[in-house]
Amino acid sequence: MNKLFIVIIAAIAAASGGFAYKYYQAKQAEAAKLELALLYPQERLLTEFSLTDHKGERFGKQQLRDKWTLLFFGYTSCPDICPTTLLELNYVYPKLQEITNNNVQIILVTADPKRDSQEKLNAYINYFNKDFIALRGGHDKLFPFARNLGLMYAITENTDQEYYLVNHSASIVLTNPNGNIQAIFKPVPQTDPGSVPSIDAEIMAKDFAKIYQQVAG
Repeated sequence: MNKLFIVIIAAIAAASGGFAYKYYQAKQAEAAKLELALLYPQERLLTEFSLTDHKGERFGKQQLRDKWTLLFFGYTSCPDICPTTLLELNYVYPKLQEITNNNVQIILVTADPKRDSQEKLNAYINYFNKDFIALRGGHDKLFPFARNLGLMYAITENTDQEYYLVNHSASIVLTNPNGNIQAIFKPVPQTDPGSVPSIDAEIMAKDFAKIYQQVAG
């Protein structure tokens, strides 16, 4: 066979292989794209903290280790975001358990410790799911914890009155089995000014699976 012909065939094969590999890489990158979650390139350090759970037991960073944990701020008197978020999380929880081999926990941190007693939190969180956890603590502990997570809350109304609202993030933070911050799940963008910011359980499950695969691999 002509040597020039062989060289041309080899060049075509190499080019085809290169195009195929680039196509494969593009497909892989497309499959790994997240819809609403933000995956940090490197885990962010979560400093030590000390709160109390809905059973009255101390809860700190040690209780996050060896588990995938979803944390968000809310409160039991919240009229919209919190119950909607908890319903979505309750719906997606079995899927998250399946993805992580039953190694996931979901935590509500109250931003309203004045009204949210241990007993009230216990009744509230168990209403949605008995596996879920609720945490409370003084604002001196909650504010730095929220900032560390990249979340926020603020009480702008007079807390001496019986009813007041608490402004808080609708995002959910994911910590990895090291107890550090791995990703954050954003609520669905709101097109209607009157709609309630909330996560989408189906999108969250897809994003969570991709994050888990990339990190735990």
